[in-house]
Amino acid sequence: MATFVYDGDCAFCSTCARFIERRIPTSAAVVAWQRTDLDALGLTMDEAETAVQWVSPERRAAGPDAIAQLLIDAGSFWRPAGWVLRLAPVRALAWPVYRWVARNRDRLPGGTATCALPQAERDRLAG
Repeated sequence: MATFVYDGDCAFCSTCARFIERRIPTSAAVVAWQRTDLDALGLTMDEAETAVQWVSPERRAAGPDAIAQLLIDAGSFWRPAGWVLRLAPVRALAWPVYRWVARNRDRLPGGTATCALPQAERDRLAG
Protein backbone atom coordinates (compact mmCIF):
# COMPACT_ATOMS: atom_id res chain seq x y z
CA MET A 1 0.00 0.00 0.00
CA ALA A 2 1.16 3.54 -0.76
CA THR A 3 1.49 6.32 1.77
CA PHE A 4 1.34 10.07 1.16
CA VAL A 5 3.09 11.91 4.00
CA TYR A 6 2.51 15.59 4.83
CA ASP A 7 3.29 18.02 7.68
CA GLY A 8 0.50 17.66 10.23
CA ASP A 9 1.70 20.67 12.23
CA CYS A 10 0.99 22.97 9.30
CA ALA A 11 -2.60 24.18 8.92
CA PHE A 12 -2.12 24.83 5.18
CA CYS A 13 -0.74 21.30 4.66
CA SER A 14 -3.52 19.79 6.78
CA THR A 15 -6.13 21.68 4.74
CA CYS A 16 -4.60 20.27 1.55
CA ALA A 17 -4.57 16.75 3.06
CA ARG A 18 -8.27 17.05 3.96
CA PHE A 19 -8.98 18.13 0.36
CA ILE A 20 -7.13 15.06 -0.88
CA GLU A 21 -9.09 12.80 1.45
CA ARG A 22 -12.43 14.32 0.37
CA ARG A 23 -11.87 14.88 -3.34
CA ILE A 24 -9.02 12.76 -4.70
CA PRO A 25 -9.77 9.02 -4.67
CA THR A 26 -6.23 7.77 -4.06
CA SER A 27 -5.55 4.33 -2.67
CA ALA A 28 -2.74 5.81 -0.56
CA ALA A 29 -2.98 6.40 3.16
CA VAL A 30 -2.72 10.18 3.69
CA VAL A 31 -0.85 10.67 6.97
CA ALA A 32 0.91 13.40 8.91
CA TRP A 33 4.57 12.61 9.36
CA GLN A 34 4.25 13.35 13.06
CA ARG A 35 1.71 10.50 13.39
CA THR A 36 3.46 7.76 11.45
CA ASP A 37 6.53 5.56 11.76
CA LEU A 38 9.02 7.28 9.47
CA ASP A 39 11.56 4.48 9.90
CA ALA A 40 9.03 1.91 8.68
CA LEU A 41 8.48 4.07 5.59
CA GLY A 42 12.22 4.51 5.04
CA LEU A 43 12.00 8.27 5.55
CA THR A 44 14.07 10.62 7.66
CA MET A 45 12.61 13.48 9.65
CA ASP A 46 14.50 15.91 7.38
CA GLU A 47 12.83 14.41 4.28
CA ALA A 48 9.41 14.60 5.91
CA GLU A 49 9.92 18.19 7.08
CA THR A 50 11.23 19.33 3.69
CA ALA A 51 8.48 18.10 1.35
CA VAL A 52 5.44 15.88 1.05
CA GLN A 53 6.44 12.28 0.37
CA TRP A 54 4.99 9.40 -1.64
CA VAL A 55 6.14 5.97 -0.48
CA SER A 56 5.02 2.73 -2.12
CA PRO A 57 6.67 -0.62 -2.77
CA GLU A 58 7.28 0.49 -6.38
CA ARG A 59 8.19 4.15 -6.02
CA ARG A 60 9.34 6.94 -3.73
CA ALA A 61 8.87 10.59 -4.59
CA ALA A 62 8.96 13.99 -2.90
CA GLY A 63 7.36 17.38 -3.43
CA PRO A 64 5.63 17.86 -6.78
CA ASP A 65 6.79 14.40 -7.87
CA ALA A 66 4.89 12.94 -4.89
CA ILE A 67 1.82 14.98 -5.81
CA ALA A 68 2.06 13.73 -9.40
CA GLN A 69 2.21 10.14 -8.18
CA LEU A 70 -0.82 10.69 -5.94
CA LEU A 71 -2.80 12.09 -8.88
CA ILE A 72 -1.77 9.21 -11.15
CA ASP A 73 -2.79 6.74 -8.46
CA ALA A 74 -6.19 8.43 -8.10
CA GLY A 75 -7.07 7.68 -11.70
CA SER A 76 -10.11 9.20 -13.39
CA PHE A 77 -9.57 12.76 -14.54
CA TRP A 78 -6.79 13.20 -11.95
CA ARG A 79 -4.42 10.82 -13.78
CA PRO A 80 -3.70 13.10 -16.79
CA ALA A 81 -2.89 15.95 -14.40
CA GLY A 82 -0.34 13.69 -12.70
CA TRP A 83 1.21 12.73 -16.04
CA VAL A 84 1.48 16.38 -17.04
CA LEU A 85 3.11 17.21 -13.70
CA ARG A 86 5.75 14.54 -14.41
CA LEU A 87 6.76 16.04 -17.78
CA ALA A 88 10.28 17.48 -17.63
CA PRO A 89 9.37 21.09 -18.53
CA VAL A 90 6.49 21.12 -16.04
CA ARG A 91 8.64 19.53 -13.32
CA ALA A 92 11.27 22.20 -13.93
CA LEU A 93 8.65 24.82 -13.04
CA ALA A 94 6.88 22.78 -10.37
CA TRP A 95 9.85 22.52 -8.01
CA PRO A 96 10.46 26.29 -7.71
CA VAL A 97 6.72 26.82 -7.21
CA TYR A 98 6.64 24.06 -4.58
CA ARG A 99 9.60 25.62 -2.75
CA TRP A 100 7.91 29.05 -2.84
CA VAL A 101 4.73 27.56 -1.36
CA ALA A 102 6.79 25.78 1.33
CA ARG A 103 8.52 29.03 2.26
CA ASN A 104 5.27 31.01 2.35
CA ARG A 105 2.74 28.46 3.55
CA ASP A 106 2.00 30.48 6.68
CA ARG A 107 0.73 33.30 4.42
CA LEU A 108 -1.47 31.13 2.19
CA PRO A 109 -5.19 30.43 2.70
CA GLY A 110 -5.56 28.09 5.65
CA GLY A 111 -2.03 28.87 6.85
CA THR A 112 -1.21 30.06 10.34
CA ALA A 113 1.89 31.21 12.18
CA THR A 114 2.43 27.56 13.15
CA CYS A 115 2.99 26.82 9.46
CA ALA A 116 5.99 29.13 9.27
CA LEU A 117 9.25 27.35 8.77
CA PRO A 118 12.27 28.34 10.84
CA GLN A 119 14.43 30.92 9.02
CA ALA A 120 17.23 28.37 8.51
CA GLU A 121 14.75 26.11 6.73
CA ARG A 122 13.44 29.00 4.62
CA ASP A 123 17.00 29.88 3.62
CA ARG A 124 17.80 26.27 2.72
CA LEU A 125 14.67 25.96 0.56
CA ALA A 126 15.45 29.26 -1.17
CA GLY A 127 18.84 27.95 -2.29
